[in-house]
Amino acid sequence: MSKKSPSKPLEIIKGMKGVVNAFYLDKTVLDQMRAEEGKVKAMGDIAVLNQGFNDALEKDHVIAIIKDPRFRPPPEPTVILVANTGEIMGLEVFPFTAKEYLNREDVVWLSDAFVLFPNVKGKGGERFIMPPVSFPELNESNGCSGVVSCSPAPTCDLIMRKYYDLKDDPKLASVLVGFNDL
Repeated sequence: MSKKSPSKPLEIIKGMKGVVNAFYLDKTVLDQMRAEEGKVKAMGDIAVLNQGFNDALEKDHVIAIIKDPRFRPPPEPTVILVANTGEIMGLEVFPFTAKEYLNREDVVWLSDAFVLFPNVKGKGGERFIMPPVSFPELNESNGCSGVVSCSPAPTCDLIMRKYYDLKDDPKLASVLVGFNDL
């Protein structure tokens, strides 16, 4: 993170619909967020691995996006429930992917945004994985490589907002985008 942060990726992100604020995160707040992210558990004390967060923090640069509901949906699931065998027990569903699951008898809708696959049985050690998510707006054509995005845990989001003296508005959410220089 000691490299000078490039301006082009930040300009691209700031120009996206639904972006209220965007800025580079410094090492101090990233270290605080990393420590907090390692403590996160889901309901029922199910382990949570925010692989996207871990991957983003390994990059040369990390941009925080504060977004409102007009921001585009992620291009792929941001939450997956995985059995200890590695099989997918459930995953996030979006309005544009819901039709794939609507008439299937082998799924249970946990909510309008998450399906479970009851035929996949866990034997203890299940966990939620938040995988790295692509962020197509940043790519090699604008000087970025290895681009990943993620959602930080709510407690990490709060750490970031306090550090940068931003108001904690429940109508806004955050996304982190990590990338390397080309």
